[in-house]
Amino acid sequence: MDELKVFSGNAHPALARGICDYLGIPLGQAEVFEFSNENIFVRILENVRSSDVFVLQPLSRPVNKSIMELLIMIDAFKRASAGRVTAVAPYYAYGRTDKKDQPRVPITARLLADLLTVAGASRILTVDLHAAQIQGFFNIPVDELTAMSILAQHFREKKLQDLVVVATDVGISKRARDFAHLLKAPLAIIEKRRAGNDDRAETLNVIGDVGGMRALTFDDEIDTAGSLVGAVEALRQAGATEVYAAATHPIFSSPAIQRIKKCPVKEVVVTDSVPVPEEKRTEKLTVLSIAPLLGEAISRIHTGRSVGEMFQ
Repeated sequence: MDELKVFSGNAHPALARGICDYLGIPLGQAEVFEFSNENIFVRILENVRSSDVFVLQPLSRPVNKSIMELLIMIDAFKRASAGRVTAVAPYYAYGRTDKKDQPRVPITARLLADLLTVAGASRILTVDLHAAQIQGFFNIPVDELTAMSILAQHFREKKLQDLVVVATDVGISKRARDFAHLLKAPLAIIEKRRAGNDDRAETLNVIGDVGGMRALTFDDEIDTAGSLVGAVEALRQAGATEVYAAATHPIFSSPAIQRIKKCPVKEVVVTDSVPVPEEKRTEKLTVLSIAPLLGEAISRIHTGRSVGEMFQ
């Protein structure tokens, strides 16, 4: 496996090119397209025999098509005798279905792990999973990176005074505490309740003192931005002077961008783990690249060096 090759599906080729620029290698050549009957076709256009192959494909919109593209690409590389195939999925879809929290529901995050393994993936490289236990759904190595340091560096450079980091719910409070540690800031927590399956959450309370402070909300993803808007309103009512937001994955389902534009959040900082098209960009939005983060991890995996040392 002495030759490193990076390929991309159709989900986020710009990020794949950024990774290849960091590594100083060309992007691998492959055909990935959909026939008129919606069947996906993949053809690898170069020799990958015994190569160390990394396939970049965030499992983002259209989610199910992105998943199928990745599965078929992995199968194509295994049948082309690649030495090792690593699925690089910066965003792991179905992360919220990580347990049975209602009667007679699936654990789709586990099902997706099984599909990737059966397709032939040798290992998984991802960023900020929605739930840490998803790593345990795999019987192959999983490297979970975090964009925390990239997000924290952005706010360190802003030199905001009287800053408090706010976890958008109790479930992410541990990671928010680590984020607050990077910024040398105290931690507060938003208590919220999610009712049913309709993507709506009710903000109940702010745990911690935010009065007279600049609040920085922290979450793994922003989907419809309903939780963000509720958090901003609660923080302003609790006396926060300004509210900023940081999240790794900018899913931005409708009507997220309109909500962000209308709410009094000063800045929303995300990464390019999934593509953010121009029509979803606003002056309040800052997008930071994780291409160097993924590129360095790929280099370390390829050469057998520690990935964990990146975060020490």
